[in-house]
Amino acid sequence: MTEIVNEFTTQVPKWSPHLEPIDIENATALQLEALEITPSNTKISDYVLVLAHDPESLIHRNPLFNTIMYGGPGGLSRSDRELGAIGASEFNKCIYCTAVHASRYIDLTTQTEVIDEIFEQESNADLPSREQAIFNYSIALSETPSNASTSELNALEIENLTDLEILDLTLSAAIFCWANRLMETLGQPVRKS
Repeated sequence: MTEIVNEFTTQVPKWSPHLEPIDIENATALQLEALEITPSNTKISDYVLVLAHDPESLIHRNPLFNTIMYGGPGGLSRSDRELGAIGASEFNKCIYCTAVHASRYIDLTTQTEVIDEIFEQESNADLPSREQAIFNYSIALSETPSNASTSELNALEIENLTDLEILDLTLSAAIFCWANRLMETLGQPVRKS
């Protein structure tokens, strides 16, 4: 029996799709083209192989994801982008994405206490002021974009985030609002065997 993971953890679970991933051996030319660029340029996951059923969308999704999360010079730090992804993923209760990005955040910052607090208190986490501003903004965007009001923006500005950094945070949270809902619809996190 497969055990569904239903609690936040930094141990990345296996993602079990409800829909059969494409078989690379039988992939179309367009599917193979879409799979040339993978999220974070790592191995091709079952999630991406499920998304490859719609190669026209995937061919745009992966470069967009990589640009938002790994960006170029300037803008929001990688760890802050990860925290934005965590805020969205925690709010949406996406166990898989929260685990992936919490692990990356810890690798980048060694701040286990931030993640511990988020896992314990979820959206009510009490974090250091910069992390709190980023987390709160990501949650407000995830709940309803119009909920991200001037108070959330003012908190980011008080923490000296530039307009470019706020844009990067907005994109990070937004892509995870979309990705969480898609991933949770197409599969579920299960314990690795």
